Amino acid sequence: MSQDLKQIIRHEYLKCAKDPAHFMKKYCNIQHPQRGRILFNLFPFQEKVLHLMQENPYSIILKSRQLGISTLSAGYSLWLMIFHKDKNILCIATKQETARNMVTKVKFMYDNLPSWLKIDAPENNKLSLRLSNGSIIKATSASSDAGRSEAVSLLLIDEAAFIDNIGEIWASAQQTLATGGGAIVLSTPYGTGNWFHKTWVSAENKQNDFLPIKLPWYVHPERDQAWRDKQDELLGDPRMASQECDCDFSTSGDIVFHSEWIEFISQTTIQEPLERRGVDQNLWVWEGADYSREYMITADVARGDGKDFSACHVIDVETNTQVAEYKGQLPPKEFGYFLTGLATEYNNAMLVVENANIGWATLDAIREREYRNLYQSPKTDKMTAESYLRAYEGSSEMVPGFTMSMRTRPLCINKMREFIGDKSVVIRSKRLLEEMKVFIWKNGRPEAQSGYNDDLVMSFGIGMFLRDTSLKFQQQSLDMARATLGSVKSNKVNWSGGYGGSGAIGSNVENPYKVNIGGKDHDVSWLVG
Repeated sequence: MSQDLKQIIRHEYLKCAKDPAHFMKKYCNIQHPQRGRILFNLFPFQEKVLHLMQENPYSIILKSRQLGISTLSAGYSLWLMIFHKDKNILCIATKQETARNMVTKVKFMYDNLPSWLKIDAPENNKLSLRLSNGSIIKATSASSDAGRSEAVSLLLIDEAAFIDNIGEIWASAQQTLATGGGAIVLSTPYGTGNWFHKTWVSAENKQNDFLPIKLPWYVHPERDQAWRDKQDELLGDPRMASQECDCDFSTSGDIVFHSEWIEFISQTTIQEPLERRGVDQNLWVWEGADYSREYMITADVARGDGKDFSACHVIDVETNTQVAEYKGQLPPKEFGYFLTGLATEYNNAMLVVENANIGWATLDAIREREYRNLYQSPKTDKMTAESYLRAYEGSSEMVPGFTMSMRTRPLCINKMREFIGDKSVVIRSKRLLEEMKVFIWKNGRPEAQSGYNDDLVMSFGIGMFLRDTSLKFQQQSLDMARATLGSVKSNKVNWSGGYGGSGAIGSNVENPYKVNIGGKDHDVSWLVG
């Protein structure tokens, strides 16, 4: 080799060592889906992202689909391995196959390098590539102990939003990274409230070490609005397209309450409370009691393990407006006393308490105070006006409180969705709104994302369900009672004897307070007593 050629190669080698973009554009080949093997000719936005990766140990990338950022991360990894000794790069994804794809991209680039850039690779298999200078890249599936037992120079986490246990992985890897390592976390969004979303928000607020890099679809110079419109058609769902293309957290994932609903509530009805009451200041009040109004209070009782909250809402029945809200950790018995006082304040509001598990302790406290307007549920799923009339008689067919079941749970949520979608409910609380943002479908069941609570959502859903079902039945029962009362009064006009029950004077006379409802006799003397 001539001296001039050696000088040229040396100069080029040093240039590659200093500039990973130059290294990739001139010497790294990629496998293009249509054009086959081509040089990785970086777009300006890719080159900018690459330099940000180089300058910042921790990068979190919120990206649109098919921008080549995974390929860019592979090229950066190969650059680190070739020009730096003893670099340990670990690639983690939801599945080992996905993580292996990153290693495959690195290996393809390595195999097609010119000989003067190559370093011997004593280990070269499907899951790893080790160079003779001690640098290595490995692929692994997501597990809680990934990266725990070794010092990692660079942690690559691909599609982080879709990894269920990513929080555990990050916690286990942090100790090794603290010695001088870095991390590149990349993903399209998948709902709010997961580790990726929380880490991204914290990065935007400068509350962690990550540099946030957002890459929506339009950063790609070959994409225009026509391309974006086509994605709605190809993906079959505008919400999915917003997730995959627009980097929109609020429309991604299986969110129960649509982003446009949440945005409307946020912009139109959310208010700071007029006052915050109670020892814990957790009773938020937007409207005091108006004694011309009818109210309903719906409550969900905490399990008692410290991981959830007792919650309740005061709802103006006529306007379907949230006027007060509580979320705290009062003990069940004290919560019952609190609810009794609150219901009394709001015109003896109908008090609805979920009766599952520890809810009975709260209900016992309410009954101890002899609160009369306590909601009762039929023992079966059959709800009729007659059921609610019989509740006044202490019928054994009814139980105190609201029974949440496999049938009623989705009905509560669907009714809440219906009212919100129709803009026929007024939600004032930002606490409730925040719970709605992380309320998702999990295997067909609506519930909070891992690490979050849904106490306010579920208690509010109960209110929406009851307002549209049981309250109608209750009104029907009152109408039935009025008709019965009219009939009793009419009977009393024509009745001159006495009634004292079996064996009493006049016992041969029909009891005017006995009426037949649904084929059963009922004593309705309580109506006129």
